[in-house]
Amino acid sequence: MSDRSVIHSTFVVDRVFAATQERVFAAFADPKAKALWFTGPREWRTPVQTFDFRVGGHETNVGGPIEGPRSSFDALYLDIVPGERIIYTYEMHLDERTISESLATIELTPVDGGTRLVLTEQGAYLDGFDKPEWRERGTIDLMDALGASLAG
Repeated sequence: MSDRSVIHSTFVVDRVFAATQERVFAAFADPKAKALWFTGPREWRTPVQTFDFRVGGHETNVGGPIEGPRSSFDALYLDIVPGERIIYTYEMHLDERTISESLATIELTPVDGGTRLVLTEQGAYLDGFDKPEWRERGTIDLMDALGASLAG
């Protein structure tokens, strides 16, 4: 039997983008717009993706380094208010091992010059295969990529 553990953690990423709420929301809702920023490093294999952006819909993204391991993101959309809010759960896998389970909430509000995005993530990191600080760093990197795609 292997050692089992769960680390619970919450983090918040708060950003302001020089784009309308509709454009920021579309970066999550439109598969072509999301593909511009929600991706791994260039040296990773081409991801296998599904995208069903609706309440009850699933999104998957499977990729990773050519030499392995395979990283999988599997999300279920729980609540969507166009232009304002997205709530989803997701699990992450390395090969066949579940490494975390998370609840993420994205809130969009207008501010002078653009849109404020507040992403709150509550996670359960399993058996030492993932850590809260790694997930927070990865999410910050994704929000940087989102910002670059909105600016481009």
